[in-house]
Amino acid sequence: MNRKKNLIISLLAAVLSGVLVYSIYVLQLKQIELQETVEVLVPSRFVATGEQLTADMLTTKWIAKASYEPEMATSVADILSLETAVPLGQGEPILSWKISPYRLLPKRDESTFQIPRDYVLSVSNGIRAGDQVVLYVSGEASASSRLFDQLVTVASVKTSGNLEVDDPKNPNLLSLANGDRQKMYASRRDANAMIDYVNLNLTEAQWLQIDELCKQGQHKLVIAYSPMTMDAIHPELTGGQS
Repeated sequence: MNRKKNLIISLLAAVLSGVLVYSIYVLQLKQIELQETVEVLVPSRFVATGEQLTADMLTTKWIAKASYEPEMATSVADILSLETAVPLGQGEPILSWKISPYRLLPKRDESTFQIPRDYVLSVSNGIRAGDQVVLYVSGEASASSRLFDQLVTVASVKTSGNLEVDDPKNPNLLSLANGDRQKMYASRRDANAMIDYVNLNLTEAQWLQIDELCKQGQHKLVIAYSPMTMDAIHPELTGGQS
């Protein structure tokens, strides 16, 4: 009888031991799953709506793999130079819908200014809304020079009839957003309207400098298209550096 009792106790002990080992194994698996992480991009500070993302305002953060979403940004090259469509909190994973390649709206320290026609000596017929341009100043009594070190964003280019200069069948902005360089080129080639008005996104200091230089008629602006626009949004297509 004692022998049978000891056998039952031994069997129960073996079963309990097996259950305990299996439970520990399951807990370890769950712990490993929880420890698996993914590195995502987050702002290093609060970023307001309309700010252009630069490398110095980005950092990385490790999050649990279970919390990762496909919309979260993981590559700096994919989001560099894009602008925020909504505010971003410090340390908050950057989601694709919160940033945009469309930079027609002025940044928080800018306003959109229409450049008076008598301020302009020449304007590249190739520029379109969303492009970045280089501004030069030309004057009879002084040497021509570049006005600002940084590029300036074009908010819109209009005809005398207040229509946007573009190819209606192949809008330049759509091609720009899709990274289709061939269609982008075709839209510039096929649009044959003359540019009469140019609206630029400028800071107050930039506009006051332009106005001070040009209002007396002694200096005029030369507005030149820069290929940096495509390079900034889709560097993989141009081989440029962001």
